[in-house]
Amino acid sequence: MRILVAHNFYQHPGGEDQCVAAETAMLQANGHQVIQFFLHNDAIDGMSPLKVAARATWSQSAYHEIRELIRAHHPQIVHFNNTLPLISPAAYYAAGAENVRVVQTLHNFRLLCLNACLYRDGGVCEECLGKSLAWPGVVHQCYRDSYRASAAVATMLGAHRALGTWRNAVDAYIALAEFSRKKFVQGGLPEEKIFVKPNFVYPDPGPGKGDGDYGIYVGRLSQEKGISTLLEAWAKLGGKVPLKIVGEGPMLATVSAVAKDPAIQWLGYRPPAEALELVGSAKFLVCPSECYENFPRVLVEAFAKATPVIASDLGAMAELVDHGRTGLRFPSGNSAALASTVEQLMAFEPERWKRMSLAARHEYENKYTAASNYPALMAIYERVLSRGGAS
Repeated sequence: MRILVAHNFYQHPGGEDQCVAAETAMLQANGHQVIQFFLHNDAIDGMSPLKVAARATWSQSAYHEIRELIRAHHPQIVHFNNTLPLISPAAYYAAGAENVRVVQTLHNFRLLCLNACLYRDGGVCEECLGKSLAWPGVVHQCYRDSYRASAAVATMLGAHRALGTWRNAVDAYIALAEFSRKKFVQGGLPEEKIFVKPNFVYPDPGPGKGDGDYGIYVGRLSQEKGISTLLEAWAKLGGKVPLKIVGEGPMLATVSAVAKDPAIQWLGYRPPAEALELVGSAKFLVCPSECYENFPRVLVEAFAKATPVIASDLGAMAELVDHGRTGLRFPSGNSAALASTVEQLMAFEPERWKRMSLAARHEYENKYTAASNYPALMAIYERVLSRGGAS
């Protein structure tokens, strides 16, 4: 099969970019021809805000480039990932004009929320969910803390909702968890076109030993990720449990200041392979997010390394972490509960921790390998090609 994979890379690399790379490698390893259409947000640095807004709504250049690639390579599927702002939904129509099926992976909640997180002012926010125009997001400057930028994204979403783009121009959507699927249905996407296929880790990094006697956080340093709760919990632990923090973001100054505590080590950005090794040596990974995580890739990376996960009980994380078996959950935003949960896990007898570690690894082997993910993706493609999921 020939698949055209389209993705707009972010200025700061993240989990979505790794997911695209893993899926592309998986398809190629299974003998498929993958044609790549990749753009990068570094290109917007020289653009005016008005031009960026216009391109996010309809990119004529992306429209023509997609049509030219289809005519040159004749793919059966165009699989989109992130389209904002340089690719735009115009690319769906380019594929449709060439009679090629369209699949869109829903890596985040952008089609429902301007900031893609369903989060505002320190908590979950669903004010724009299902609205024909996301005006509350504009009022609250939810995209880049800017009225103008927020209005641009709201205009794009509203225009394409009115045009019927989300219902008619996409043949199948891939949600990453059942929780996410339900939110997208609630937000107005056609239920019959949304399929659930989780993230996966490829190649298999192999289990770690968990002999580092520390906890680890890997991800963006931002409020919605629960960084304040994380730091407050470690203050309550009083230096009893070492913590390594890997990542960068807007709360960098806060984290680096707290990292003067000898129990907390901020390591900054680390290449994915190095971060995986750190996760594999950790006693546990902590995911304290206070937004609806769609599907944190780092969580299944921890499972792949046989590292139990301590996660907040919010969004897909409540679905993915089996409390007491593959990790432990705590009430979102509750630093005292997080501290107590950390103490609980660190007090496990070695045999009990080992059982949890093995269960985490088995969870990866059973659900999140390329071997299990590939047939799920092929089933979606085949459904679309048979027009069972087509518009």
